[in-house]
Amino acid sequence: MLITHASNLSVGAAFAVSLKDDESGGQKNHLLKEVFDVAVISMKQLLEAGVHFGHQTRRWNPKMDRYIFTERNGIYIIDLQKTVKKVEQAYNFVRDLAADGGKILFVGTKKQAQDSVKEEAERCGMYYINQRWLGGTLTNFETIQKRITRLKNLEKMQEDGTFDVLPKKEVILLKKEMDRLEKFLGGIKDMQGIPDALFVIDPRKERIAIAEAHKLNIPIVAIVDTNCDPDEIDYVIPGNDDAIRAVKLLTGKMADAVIEATSGEEEEVVAEETTTA
Repeated sequence: MLITHASNLSVGAAFAVSLKDDESGGQKNHLLKEVFDVAVISMKQLLEAGVHFGHQTRRWNPKMDRYIFTERNGIYIIDLQKTVKKVEQAYNFVRDLAADGGKILFVGTKKQAQDSVKEEAERCGMYYINQRWLGGTLTNFETIQKRITRLKNLEKMQEDGTFDVLPKKEVILLKKEMDRLEKFLGGIKDMQGIPDALFVIDPRKERIAIAEAHKLNIPIVAIVDTNCDPDEIDYVIPGNDDAIRAVKLLTGKMADAVIEATSGEEEEVVAEETTTA
């Protein structure tokens, strides 16, 4: 289905009208200013990225009803007023967690999410899984660590010249093994233990990761589309989990939260060193 820029504007206008209808006088102006100017993310950014487009009405989870604004041409439109607030809540949680030294694992294995998950996790210095989730990644982390150790050993063999003195056929097999391990574990090979939180794109797709996090009481932040169950998620971000631009925008905001926290730490260290000197 082709979504035009005009339809984005009309939906945006509808949101603006709903805001005006909700408040009056100074309260109305205060609310509009809060939503459009002060929030972590703006309504304009969300609209331009297509975050408001949900799934077809026949593919939905009734529990998402509270996050749906309306229905248009057989597609649910997500209430971006609520998305703005939920992004801010998630942002604050991630920022505070990172400020306390917490580690976040970014998870998104669907094609639309793979690049954003890798790029944004690397940008903020966190871990990621953007290929197939290996069962037991969290609940059987000791076994995963053994595979990571194997990956690091193979990388060392390549770097120190060991591959150069081995038979060609053996080297081909070892490189194939190394590439496979890098593909699935490269984003977590420096992860020393269980992460303190997960950021997930599409909980339905990543149901095994969600289940493992629940078993270990690991809090979950997730982009939750209209076909997902929000009750499974601690910090729900109602939004389109299929559009690359939408995923990039929301994933980037979580990375920004980490960077805000960690850059503050770096500034404190510099200040301490300056004072000591």
